[in-house]
Amino acid sequence: MAETTAEPRLARVAALLADASRARMLSYLLGGELASAGELASAASVSPSTASGHLAQLLDGGLVACEARGRHRYYRIADADVAHALEALALVAERGTHARAWSTPARARLRYARCCYGHLAGQLGVAVLRNALDRAWLVPDATGMALTDAGTESLDQIGLDGAAWQRRSARGGRSAAYACLDWSERRDHLAGPLGSALLTRFIDAGWLRRPPGDRALELTPPGRTALETWLRVLP
Repeated sequence: MAETTAEPRLARVAALLADASRARMLSYLLGGELASAGELASAASVSPSTASGHLAQLLDGGLVACEARGRHRYYRIADADVAHALEALALVAERGTHARAWSTPARARLRYARCCYGHLAGQLGVAVLRNALDRAWLVPDATGMALTDAGTESLDQIGLDGAAWQRRSARGGRSAAYACLDWSERRDHLAGPLGSALLTRFIDAGWLRRPPGDRALELTPPGRTALETWLRVLP
């Protein structure tokens, strides 16, 4: 008897992503925040009971994780590997239709600045990394990118502890900063713990605002002034 070939794991994951409702849920969660089943049902335009079924499949497939907060349960992307895979698939999916796909006002907002699993993506995110490399704030190393003395000073200028980040950068192991391919710009933006810390700082300072339930980020007037001073040039 011929040996039965096991179903490739990739096929199981692809089947989960093939459903439009589940894909919308995952896209919503790429913003990096926790979301309730009700919020995900609304994002996917399905009933709560249907959403629960989809979430059970995504949990079983390892694409999302669930956290209990008191009596409530919230969902998130399982980990950075899943987030990067979804971003890469989005990049492939929009080949050939790239310019047209980003031409609407809503998509233009998303393209300019958005949250990507906790770090800044879009044109503004790409500009942050390009500026950091051009001005030698970050330099490539074996595991990602290392923070230089100039980078330490640049972080101090915007209210982050540059010395602490430089010590973390020099500690070895997984890098505090690395490049992540941006699916709207097709160039890299800054990812890793430092990328997340920068986005948190920009939001806490009121430089970026995130409307509820929206991955798009809005650059505020004070933010434009501050980031133009820091980056010198904004997209």
